[in-house]
Amino acid sequence: MENQNLAAAEALGRLKEGNRRYLSASSNPGNISPEIRHETCENGQKPYATIITCADSRVIPEGIFSAGIGELFVIRVAGNVIGTLQLGSVEYAADHLGCGLVVVLGHTHCGAVGAALGHAPEGYVKCITDEIKKAIGSEQDELRACKLNVKRSVAVIKANLKELSAAGKLTVVGAVYNIDSGAVEFLD
Repeated sequence: MENQNLAAAEALGRLKEGNRRYLSASSNPGNISPEIRHETCENGQKPYATIITCADSRVIPEGIFSAGIGELFVIRVAGNVIGTLQLGSVEYAADHLGCGLVVVLGHTHCGAVGAALGHAPEGYVKCITDEIKKAIGSEQDELRACKLNVKRSVAVIKANLKELSAAGKLTVVGAVYNIDSGAVEFLD
C-alpha cells in the first residue's frame, strides 16, 4: 500500500480531490475489494489522514473523500469533541501509523451542536454539549457555532499534542461537511 507517510499537504490535496469526485458520485469508488482486505489484514493499515468527525450517520468520511479500506483513520464521537480518548487515538495514528494529517470534520445540521444551542440536556449527553458550549459561547447561529466547535477541537489537539507538531509529525486542520450538497469547506 502506498498511503503511509504522505506529507500533510499531499494528504490534504488527496482529500480535497476525493471530495470533488464525491460531489457527483452515486457510489463510493474507494477500494473495498477482497484483495485490499487481505492486503491490510496481512500487512496492516497505512492511512494517509486521520479524520475526527461526528457520529452522525449522514457523515461517512470514506464516502465523502472517495476513500477505501486502509486509507483513513476515522475517529467518531458526537459533536466531534476532543477528550483524552480522541487525543490518544490521534497520537497513535501519528506515532505508530505515520499519519501526519488530522482533519476535524464538523457538519451542518449537527444534532449535538443543536442541542448545545437549544437546551440543557441531561445524562451523558451533557458531557458533549458542555464541550460544545465552551467552543460556541453565546453564538446562536448554527453554522457559525459548528465552525467554532471545529476550531476549538483543532486548538485542543494542537495544544495537547504540540510535541508531535513541533517534530513535524502532525498537521491539524478543520473542515465542515455540508450534508445537503456534499461539499467540504476547509477552514483557515
